[in-house]
Amino acid sequence: MTENAQQQPSAPSTELPTQYAPADVEGPLYERWVDKGYFAADAKSDKPAYTIVIPPPNVTGSLHLGHAFQHTLMDALTRRKRMQGYESLWLPGMDHAGIATQNKVEQQLAEEGKSRHDLGREEFVDRVWQWKEEYGGKILGQMRRLGDGVDWDRERFTMDEGLSKAVQTIFKKLYDDELIYRAERIINWCPRCLTAISDIEVEYQEDDGELISIKYGEGDQTLVVATTRAETMLGDTAVAVHPDDERYKHLVGKRIKLPLTDRAIPVVADTHVDPEFGTGAVKVTPAHDPNDFAIGQRHGLESITVMDERAVITAHGPFQGLDRFEARSAIVAALRSQGRIVAEKRPYVHSVGHCSRCKTTIEPRLSMQWWVKVGPLAKAAGDAVRDGRVKIHPEDMSKRYFDWVDNMHDWCISRQLWWGHRIPVWYGPDGEVVCVGPDEQPPSGEGWKQDTDVLDTWFSSGLWPFSTLGWPEQTEDLRKFYPTDVLLTGHDIIFFWVARMMMFGLYAMDGEVPFRTIALTGLVRDERGKKMSKSFGNVVDPLDWMDKYGSDAVRFTLARGANPGTDVPIGEDWVQASRNFANKIWNATRFALMNGATVEGPLPEPSKLSATDRWILSRLNKTVAQVDAFYEDFQFAKLSDALFHFAWDEVFDWYVELSKTTFQAGGEAAEVSQRVLGEVLDVTLKLLHPIVPFVTDTLWTTLTGGESVVVADWPQDSGFRDDAAEREIETLQSVITEVRRFRADQGLQPGQRVPARLSLDGTALAPHEAAIRQLLRLQPEGDSFTATATLPVAGAEVALDLSGTIDVAAERKRLAKDLAAAEKEKAQATAKLGNEAFLAKAPDNVVEKIRTRLAKAEEDITRIQAQLDRLPQQ
Repeated sequence: MTENAQQQPSAPSTELPTQYAPADVEGPLYERWVDKGYFAADAKSDKPAYTIVIPPPNVTGSLHLGHAFQHTLMDALTRRKRMQGYESLWLPGMDHAGIATQNKVEQQLAEEGKSRHDLGREEFVDRVWQWKEEYGGKILGQMRRLGDGVDWDRERFTMDEGLSKAVQTIFKKLYDDELIYRAERIINWCPRCLTAISDIEVEYQEDDGELISIKYGEGDQTLVVATTRAETMLGDTAVAVHPDDERYKHLVGKRIKLPLTDRAIPVVADTHVDPEFGTGAVKVTPAHDPNDFAIGQRHGLESITVMDERAVITAHGPFQGLDRFEARSAIVAALRSQGRIVAEKRPYVHSVGHCSRCKTTIEPRLSMQWWVKVGPLAKAAGDAVRDGRVKIHPEDMSKRYFDWVDNMHDWCISRQLWWGHRIPVWYGPDGEVVCVGPDEQPPSGEGWKQDTDVLDTWFSSGLWPFSTLGWPEQTEDLRKFYPTDVLLTGHDIIFFWVARMMMFGLYAMDGEVPFRTIALTGLVRDERGKKMSKSFGNVVDPLDWMDKYGSDAVRFTLARGANPGTDVPIGEDWVQASRNFANKIWNATRFALMNGATVEGPLPEPSKLSATDRWILSRLNKTVAQVDAFYEDFQFAKLSDALFHFAWDEVFDWYVELSKTTFQAGGEAAEVSQRVLGEVLDVTLKLLHPIVPFVTDTLWTTLTGGESVVVADWPQDSGFRDDAAEREIETLQSVITEVRRFRADQGLQPGQRVPARLSLDGTALAPHEAAIRQLLRLQPEGDSFTATATLPVAGAEVALDLSGTIDVAAERKRLAKDLAAAEKEKAQATAKLGNEAFLAKAPDNVVEKIRTRLAKAEEDITRIQAQLDRLPQQ
């Protein structure tokens, strides 16, 4: 009664070890999957394609919880699609991580007392390749530990030959279409990494600085400007005021003296200046501030660079050779000695940009760089989402995407590094500039030199969805697997990577989108919701948890927290609980096998099934439908929760327990239930497999004798429903739950047997008397039976003889004490809530807490009084 097609099985086994040991199972099982070629996709297949390209981790990186989280979800998607009959490709690879990798090798050289300049460019790049082969790619082995079902034969690297050709091809195409250009602009410069970095690689944080107000000019021609970077005044070439500011109209067009220098600078009128902010006058340093650069362009101002690439002062004078921060203090002291300081504020907390890699304070710097003209590319990327060709999930994340692509600035793509894709442009002796494509010969002869910069790492990553499939060649892989289906990634790199793949994919592939759906996840945090950071001491190595609890436990914990677009808290207790779930699956399947559960033969007709069997099959089909719907909506937390409660609560805690009496009785009913239990476990293990692949494959192959659940058919909802059976079993569950609660209230031990008389005639519970007695530890009434407590439940009646099982006097005394405490709590809460003066002064949250206490006390009084009423009379 589920559409659950089977492979041709070998003989199933009934043997399972008493305990599940993940360490003994996971490694060998994963290698078996790879050796069998289960994850290898066939471009020649007639099956429909399903493609995900992995967000390429840095070659320098190792597996962290964020990787494990996203990889678990991508693996679940591709495993399910493979089981559904798709030619499923999950393509792996790594990013060359230009700055990070170059830094690693430069650190090695520094330990040898050398720098990259001692080696020269070619030898240094060779050294980086050596480092990559020896140390890089650690994360790939860790992905195997996690169970990633990727096609290892298609593994790519952004610096490999094919992807390098793709980079050169698209650079040439963009250059020829005048979408790449070279210009002198203000860029974000890292004095530690000695390279430009993009806007989105700058991390802003609140720093304690200083705000210095300085008097410029002399006599009646003075202005006061304020700055947090006093050292940049050496490069000032103007003071700007708003054209409508009456305070300064008499100075516009005049020149005033720049302190500490022999220069006079003009006062210019510019609408960029906010007359309400500060003094309404701002110093203009075109070579060291992006807004000042724009003002300088509008007014034809000179740009004077006063710092070198290491942020050391180069302006002639007493400050030359000082680091920027040393110069800041020295310049303020010099201005103070001249009486130029009007005000000083310390600390002055303000937002300061830092390099995302080394945390060095960024220095805005005028520099000749290569740029992508993003206007038409960004518009196409926005239109593809607006017209529905690409869906962003969750939909409310679309606003962040549009905020970025609709307001994108031209992208600085050159980096002053040696490791990376070198810019394919040559300069001739007479000023010639030649861009060279991959199949073209660069110009030769005296005086020709290639540009020394390399491309931003995100440039090559932006080509990832199509370059990894063979572009610019029209390969079988490209025709079969492009466009990809889902890009699953964190919302934090929607700017870094997602928008750039959209721009380049639409441009290179003639308007074809790179992926149909962008599924955005949150970030993994600790159990208190705090960001994981080494400085906080809360960073977790997922491999430690895998060693301790198994990869399935880590995967299930991560999936169960994966609500679309929201952050994921995780703690070790939750991983331990997931390990317990894996053990529960193991033990329940072991019990089923020991009791003859089977998948052989067709399911019996509904007329031959008990209400319990029909109930579980109805619930099974509803769960299949529910899980499918959640997968299509990327609701991993909900589907994991649904599977957890169905498997643990309904299958293991209820159906298995209710079936024990049937198995013990034997006969045809037992054979029917054995087949139903086999069916339920077969389907449940398949549904769980994409999230917890190791334990499910081990159990499924043992249960069914099939080759592997990895390549089994995904179950389908057959449409079978039996609402009447569901109501009947719900009634049965309510009876058992209510009597269990009563037993616990009376202090009875779970295994303690109690004589009982069950009055079930005329109810749907009559066929379940044996199961009720077994689950509730109720023995038949004897000749001396005396009902000391009677429970009317769901139209039936359960009479219990508790005489001799509990100390009634002691129990009555205990309950009376609890009742008195609850009544006292009620009286206190009622008094406070009746005090008008208190209510007038108390905060709303305090009043609400007292109301909650009153409700709890009233609930306790009702419960305890009912327990007292049920006790035998002495």
